[in-house]
Amino acid sequence: MANILLLDPNETARRAMHGILARGGHRFAAVDTAQAAWDFLSRNVQVDLVFVELGLKGESGLGFIERLKRDGLRKLLPVVVYTATGDRNAVRRGLELRVQNFLIKPYHDDDIFGEIAKATANPWRNRHFEEEKSFCKMMGLKPDELERMLAGLRTALEQAAVPLLKAAELKATRHASEELAALANQAEVAGAWGVVDCLKTLNNSAKAGHWAEFGPGLETLDFATRLISQQLAPTLVPLGFLAGATQHSELEVRERAVWFNAPLEHRCPVTDWRKIQREIEALPGCPVIDSAAAAFQMAATGHPSCLNPLMDLVEKDPGLAAQMLIAANQAKPPSGTDRTAIEDPRLAVGLLGELRLTAQARGFVVTPAKMMELPPAFDWQRFWMFQIGTARTARFACKALEFPHLAAPAYTAGLLHDLGKLLLLRLHPFGLQATLEHARQHKRPLAEVERLFLGCTSREMAAHFAEKHGLPRRFANVMRWIESPREAAEDKELVAIVSLARGLCRHNQVGSSGDKPLDEALPLEETEEWRVLRECVFPGFKLRNFELQVHAECRELKLELHGRLASYAVA
Repeated sequence: MANILLLDPNETARRAMHGILARGGHRFAAVDTAQAAWDFLSRNVQVDLVFVELGLKGESGLGFIERLKRDGLRKLLPVVVYTATGDRNAVRRGLELRVQNFLIKPYHDDDIFGEIAKATANPWRNRHFEEEKSFCKMMGLKPDELERMLAGLRTALEQAAVPLLKAAELKATRHASEELAALANQAEVAGAWGVVDCLKTLNNSAKAGHWAEFGPGLETLDFATRLISQQLAPTLVPLGFLAGATQHSELEVRERAVWFNAPLEHRCPVTDWRKIQREIEALPGCPVIDSAAAAFQMAATGHPSCLNPLMDLVEKDPGLAAQMLIAANQAKPPSGTDRTAIEDPRLAVGLLGELRLTAQARGFVVTPAKMMELPPAFDWQRFWMFQIGTARTARFACKALEFPHLAAPAYTAGLLHDLGKLLLLRLHPFGLQATLEHARQHKRPLAEVERLFLGCTSREMAAHFAEKHGLPRRFANVMRWIESPREAAEDKELVAIVSLARGLCRHNQVGSSGDKPLDEALPLEETEEWRVLRECVFPGFKLRNFELQVHAECRELKLELHGRLASYAVA
């Protein structure tokens, strides 16, 4: 887990970056001015990487980077320029300042995770200190002895701040020089070479009578004490990254109580299926999580010369994929048959074109990811991973089972199969929270609890939405029959493949579906899905080999979705 700071005044960019980093399990903070970034870094030495937008009010992004590079300790902090516009001179100056990379918006997950991996491979803070094991061996020290030396150095720096400030006011060169030399010797013995360099630079300023440089130098020493504290307690979570408790208005508190207290007060179901149907039909489009909507808006309103970045975003998000498919199928000429339905989200983006995509970006039905947070087991990131995991596993299964014609629709069906939870999040966010929490506490199947609270299931909600808003019919069939593929009236093989993939992801805990994990799943040959599929595979198909392969695929998929492996090529 890395601590990432974004310097960018654009709220859309901040939401998009937050969504990407959350999927990788990283901590995130954002500021909108260079001075705010400087102040944040002064208080939070644990920042691992800074992403900087060049276009800022007041001090520019390049000006901020120049200030960092002039500082004796902060100069090693990795900085990535990620800007909306980058002319040749800005790129040249950024490279002269030795930034880690210079990237142009919109954001790309793989690029961001790659930069984080580079920054954390050898954390910048460690380069200010000797490596503990080798230094102790060389100096004949025990680790606890070195720890006491660093703690003593920190105390000495804190105690020297006031005398050095007075020496600067009185321009007492000799006193300041002696004090700084003694501190430098103490830092050298403790292997704190970054602190040694800062003290020597400060001493040179005192000897030369450059007292104007002395104040900023003392500020750097204050930063050095924080750096030593972090070295002594490297796992401490910085205050700037501690998420505050979600604040709810009085109305939200009452709404939450309506749902959470319903079973005890014998008020279930809280709503009814007919009312939910009307609410679904009244929606202007498919709900999209705020961070995904922000990422799409960044890419769609930037006058893209290539639609691939938008296609990549849509292909990886259930809300975006559903909305693009709805829009593309509404835009194409009517044919009177479902055979010509557009089923590929990437194709939908290409058919809509830049102008329609920009209009779509402005009209999203946006819903906040924070309302999906139900610690410790469920949030948007885990839910997103489960949808992507099901999609990718379904595509893998199609290739392994030799159903190549179903690979593309199986991926999209897997991505969309649990769309009902997004609908419930938009219509009744506390209803979603209440059903998930009740199922977890009472260890009951989620579908059973949904029917208790809602009078229907989220699967039925998704299928109704698909039918009324024009999603391709086969995706509606998957949503409707995924729990019982043998009962599917149409697309039985597709339903079985997605159901199989879903079960495998639950068993391997790829993200979270909101239902309890399948710790003791049935062998594949005993599942309802396999009873459908075994009639379609070759007689000599080796099920055991397939089972081993798909479990290995799920394990690698978990690492990739956490940003720990390079992503697979999109088939």
